[in-house]
Amino acid sequence: MTQQQWTTDHIPDQGDRVFLVTGANSGLGLATTRALARRGAHVILAVRDEDKGHRAVAGITAEQPDAKLEVRHLDLADLDSVRAFADGVRADHSRLDVLVNNAGVMAPPRSLSAQGHELQFAANHLGHFALTGLLLDLLAAGSEPRVVTVSSVNHRQGRLFFEDLHGERGYKPMAYYNQSKLANAVFGHQLHLRLTEAGSPVRSVLAHPGYTATNLQLNGPVALWRVVFGYIGNPLFAQRPADGARSQLYAATDPDVRGGEFIGPGGPAELRGAPKRVEPAPGATDAGTGRRLWELSERLTGVRFVFRTPV
Repeated sequence: MTQQQWTTDHIPDQGDRVFLVTGANSGLGLATTRALARRGAHVILAVRDEDKGHRAVAGITAEQPDAKLEVRHLDLADLDSVRAFADGVRADHSRLDVLVNNAGVMAPPRSLSAQGHELQFAANHLGHFALTGLLLDLLAAGSEPRVVTVSSVNHRQGRLFFEDLHGERGYKPMAYYNQSKLANAVFGHQLHLRLTEAGSPVRSVLAHPGYTATNLQLNGPVALWRVVFGYIGNPLFAQRPADGARSQLYAATDPDVRGGEFIGPGGPAELRGAPKRVEPAPGATDAGTGRRLWELSERLTGVRFVFRTPV
């Protein structure tokens, strides 16, 4: 079987494995959760709105009565919420096999997180950085453990505004979305390098969904890009979430995936199609950029990663 033939039917049995999916109540996160539950995984749905999370669970269990699902509140834009969430997971679980850093916000008007960080950078990058660091020891105790960080094809248009990280001097919604998606890619690559150096069993893998119709393109103030890509482009050209989620599901479950790989759609311009290995933008693997973002993220979150080597 080639990657171009891969579908969710090829996901191996995931019984006795524990997955954590952020943003699991809708879009790519819901499609990921549904596919994992179908293969027997226990899935923790990390959601900002618990009512929506429980409705998502009800929808899945209506189709799969034996699905093993739990809903937990997580606001990735609030680092206090991230710490409380991680504490709760640690209290109830001794291991975690796969963390899927999926949740995100896209191009809102400029606003700040509870800790004063630009919202997209806070929710899409800093929250996932902190969550991964706080749960890394649980992952190290898992079976074939992985961290899958979901970036975007837009990371190729992104740059890191180190001198104006929070848009105080000039904020453009899509530019700061692209910044957060580049940050995801830089983080995933740096995490791979650091895990490898430490001899950790945890693999860091990147994925992106191509052009997929989700609520990200529709929620928010009306703008030209939202009209073109959301209201017009989504129904005409975009993949369904179930198809867009294949890249992250492949990254999370395929036995042949290696740490440091980037999985995206195999079609033209990586916008749609079955998953394949793709190349990140050069800026995502730049060593100086990686070190600078990592050190900045540790300072802004107060989370320092402890890379435990196998005994």
